[in-house]
Amino acid sequence: MAEKKKKQYISDQTACKKNDMVTLEITDMGTEGEGIGKWNGYTLFVKDALIGDVVCACIMKTKKRYGYARLVEVITPSPYRVEPLCAVARQCGGCQLQHCSYEKQLEWKEEKVKNCLLRIGGFGVQETDLLEPVLYMEEPYYYRNKAQFPVGLNKEGELTAGFYAGRSHNIIGNTNCLIQHPCNYAIVETVLAFMREYGISPYNEKEHSGLVRHILTRVGVNTGEVMVCLVINGEGLPESREFVKRMLACPLYGLKKGQTLTMKSICLNINQEKTNVILGEKVKVLSGQSYIEDTIGGILYRISPLSFYQVNPVQTKKLYDTALEYADLKGDETVWDLYCGIGTISLFLAQKAKKVCGVEIVPQAVEDARQNAKINKMENVEFFTGAAEEVIPILYEKSGGSLRADLVVLDPPRKGCDERLLQTVVLMEPEKIVYISCDPATLARDLRYLCDRGYELRRGRPCDMFCQGRHVETVVMLSHKKPDSVINVKVEFGEGEGKVPLDNIAKRAEAYKPKERVTYKMIKEYIEVKYGFKVHTAYIAEVKRELGLPMYDAPNAVEELKQPRKHPTAEKAEAIKDALKHFEVI
Repeated sequence: MAEKKKKQYISDQTACKKNDMVTLEITDMGTEGEGIGKWNGYTLFVKDALIGDVVCACIMKTKKRYGYARLVEVITPSPYRVEPLCAVARQCGGCQLQHCSYEKQLEWKEEKVKNCLLRIGGFGVQETDLLEPVLYMEEPYYYRNKAQFPVGLNKEGELTAGFYAGRSHNIIGNTNCLIQHPCNYAIVETVLAFMREYGISPYNEKEHSGLVRHILTRVGVNTGEVMVCLVINGEGLPESREFVKRMLACPLYGLKKGQTLTMKSICLNINQEKTNVILGEKVKVLSGQSYIEDTIGGILYRISPLSFYQVNPVQTKKLYDTALEYADLKGDETVWDLYCGIGTISLFLAQKAKKVCGVEIVPQAVEDARQNAKINKMENVEFFTGAAEEVIPILYEKSGGSLRADLVVLDPPRKGCDERLLQTVVLMEPEKIVYISCDPATLARDLRYLCDRGYELRRGRPCDMFCQGRHVETVVMLSHKKPDSVINVKVEFGEGEGKVPLDNIAKRAEAYKPKERVTYKMIKEYIEVKYGFKVHTAYIAEVKRELGLPMYDAPNAVEELKQPRKHPTAEKAEAIKDALKHFEVI
């Protein structure tokens, strides 16, 4: 009953309900690149709309303070609107901003970083003004050196490959993606022709049947080396010799005029799990070797199917050069590179540092990192296997608190750094911290934590690593605050006049103790004790989402929701808000 009343309230207050057609002027852009407009004071988010557009939109979903609408028609186009070069740009989930001029994309990404620092990090305008202009691409197409094409059947039952539509697993057929390396077109078309001729079935994720799940390609843009890896739901590929023959005969052309690429690795990745994780752990080489090599800034890197390697080599060089500039190494520093991957940043820094230690959770990546150090003849690097949030605290405790660093480099996944790791980094007292982030929201959150504990934001710069898309990379530098002057104060502890009672010190220490991390379990237990009923975790997530609190996607969260999101009753929503206030989340 409460849910029905809530929906009625929305309709009465906004005269706005599902399937209504409305005319909107788009006055802003959201964090996902969607347009934002107001209709009778009610905020609507419209995918594919652009600031400056006047559009006709169909309302798809309503909430108390905002809703979502689908773009039906652009009545008056924005001055920033351009015709997408890709015919399926709107349906495909890969490019969210192809309809926006590149200059406006860059401006929006700069503002996105600044807004996160202001609103989530609580930084001032003076600090956000420290951000330098975004690092941009001269040619913002054909830049990705890695592609993963899902393979399946289209609505007509024909074999196809392409990319998933936004927030779903519906494949939009596209073998000629304009942000991928152009050699992918010939590779994917050759694979599909081979599958059709020999009756090789694509993977059906609902039935967990079929063989070929994905076509993975990697390209060494600077070396000209190419890898093709079929991700399969099985142990082998029928007619594998014929497949190798066709791959080796596939015409491959580079970005540079006259550049011909070389097929160096043809392999299979075995993934027989019922999962939306793309890659399995086992790799079988059909021809060549299990890796390709590429260079960034004169350093040679070995890349396997499982390796993390930045997808935009042109922008990666600019990003790492900026990180190296911010580090300002003199040659006698000890550096810790956390979330180091295959050692790309580690080796970059090792050119100027005394010692670099890298930490990475993926064993194969650590093995690649060690091999990369060896082939580049760098002996001043060491790599540790494990989660950074576990390895660093353990090493610090084992050292008795003596583990120190002159520079710490943080390059975490989209979810940002674990608080335990940040606590240990602060205890290590590095003179500088260079943080490379692919999510401005978690960057702002983590910077706030560090700046509340002795550091200050000194420099920063966004980098357009993902042209035509909504994501933005950012590199910032923090330095340890130094006092302007030192005053010696003599203090006597104990009871009596002029002395400081020890009880006061204990109280102040308790007041400054870091807050306990608030978990869903704590919220659920609080509500059950106070209100006598239980709430679902999904209810808590929905209330947080409605309040605009940060919500972070899992790294592989691409699967379409199997059930609609759970919406709490008004009573349970108020109980959850009360718990959030109790734990000082809001």
